[in-house]
Order: sequence, then structure tokens, then C-alpha cells
Amino acid sequence: MFINSTGYFVPSSRISNEYFLEVNGLTSDWIYQRTGILTRSKATEEETMDVMCSKAVGHAITGLPYDVAEVDLIVFASYSPTDTVGTTAHVIQREFKIEKAKAFLLSSACSSAINAIEVIQSFFACGKATKALLISADRNTTYVNETDPQAGHLWGDAATAFFFSKTRYSEKEAEVIDVDTQGLGHIGFGPAGVYLNPKDTGIMMPKGKDVFLHACTQISQRAKDIVERNGISINNLNWLIGHQANMRILSQVVNILGIPEEKSLSNIEELGNTGSVSAMLVYAQNIQKFKKDDIVCISVFGGGYSAGACLIRT
Repeated sequence: MFINSTGYFVPSSRISNEYFLEVNGLTSDWIYQRTGILTRSKATEEETMDVMCSKAVGHAITGLPYDVAEVDLIVFASYSPTDTVGTTAHVIQREFKIEKAKAFLLSSACSSAINAIEVIQSFFACGKATKALLISADRNTTYVNETDPQAGHLWGDAATAFFFSKTRYSEKEAEVIDVDTQGLGHIGFGPAGVYLNPKDTGIMMPKGKDVFLHACTQISQRAKDIVERNGISINNLNWLIGHQANMRILSQVVNILGIPEEKSLSNIEELGNTGSVSAMLVYAQNIQKFKKDDIVCISVFGGGYSAGACLIRT
């Protein structure tokens, strides 16, 4: 399947590390040394989940080679939906008059967007859809507990929109070569490692060390597996985009894989951990860097636990 167009929205507001000294007692240097984060994006009250996603879709439509009304599948991938009944998928369907589409919410922690790509691929393969819109977004600041010294300083907000089709419309379109995901609730602390209780505690990461260790292992292994399964040497990979949870994780992954750090793309220093949207956002922000026939691997790990990887030829 093929990527027809991409768009994104990132709130303009940034919260610096210095803000957290009085909130949870962490210094700017401490945060940066352990996470690689200097600032994080924060949505205003007006920049709701639906508004962020609408702006991302509007951005993507400008490059779409067909009428948006032809889309027959809308998947909203997120672990922080504002509404689980009138979901953002349905809001977007209504706003952009995509009347003939199936629409639903998909959630699997920070691998949600890659899970959604796999679902879209499956819908295409079984003939249930031919054109799809993936909206990936997390508004972490809706649920963040900033006083939590373990994870309160990590989170950012953002949204992306990716249009996919079963057939190619232009030679300029990137091709999804392969995608694969895996539930990992049985390893480590699993669902107890990271969780979000909207009513009580918000986003919490009580088992940060366990998350870190499994993230390093899974992101690198998923990338290695999907590349090798498609007959490509890891040395021939042009770009690696890992889940933007922690710069130390990304550095560890490139060391494990033995690839140069300059092949690893990131935005975590400025935007923080934007959740399930993070890796897709890095891809959308860096499209101008990709050359014809570049091989891009997106590999992610999320709470629960879960993991996934996607291989793209640009």
C-alpha cells in the first residue's frame, strides 16, 4: 500500500525543563541527562484533541491526489482520547464529509499508530477498503500528573494525519513494504509498567527501569526482524525512526543495531514524548530529507506492553 499524503499539527507552546523544579523538584540538567528533553509541546485549552486532529487532516488534504470523500476507512490511533463514544474518528468523518467510511478508535499504547497501519493493510488485503485515513494523536497534558517525579516531565502533545491507498497514484508516493505488531503484556511488568487511569492518577510510569530495558530490546529487535524479513541488510537502512520516549533509548538502539547515529531521526529534545504519534510525527516532519528509494524503518514500543515496526520505501 502507498502513502498518498501526510500532515501534522504541533501546538506552538513549549514548556521548559525549568518549569518542573518547583513542580516536582527535578532540575533541568537532571531531566536532560536522563531523557534528552529540553522542552515539550503543550496544547492550549482551545487546542482540543479534535482541533489538533482537524488541523493535521487539513494539512494533509492539501497534498491529496483524490477527493477526501473517497476515503472508505478512518482509524483514530490514540491512548488518550478525550471521548470514547463520539470519537475523533467520527468527528473528522463529519467535519470533512467522509460519508462512506468505516470509522473507529484503535488503542495499544505507543504502538497504536503502527497497529493502525497493520489494520489498514488488512482491510486493503481483504477488499474491505481501498483508501484510508490514519489519524494519530495524543494530548498527554490532558492526563499528565506533573507532580510525579518519575514521568510528569516527559509528555508532549501533537497530531498527525496519513492518507493511504491500496494502489499508487504517483511515483512520488512512498510504499509501505511491511508492517508487523506484537502484544507483549506477558513480559516484564507488562500493564503495570505504564498505565493511564483517567479518573484517578492520570499517566503513571511506576516501573521506568523495566520500560527502559524492554524498550531498548524491543525497538532494536523489531527493526532488525522486519528489515531481515524483507531481505534488506541493516547497513542498507537509510533512516531509523524509533518511538520518541527517551533519547538514551534511541542512542542505545542505534548502538545495538550498529548503525550511525545520524541515521536516527528524532524530535524528542523539543517536543518531549508525544506518545503514539511520536514516530509518525518524526516521519511527517522529515519528508523533505527522504530521497527516492530510501528505506525508512519505524520501530516502536509502548506500555501494556506492545511493540511494532513498519518498513517504508520512499
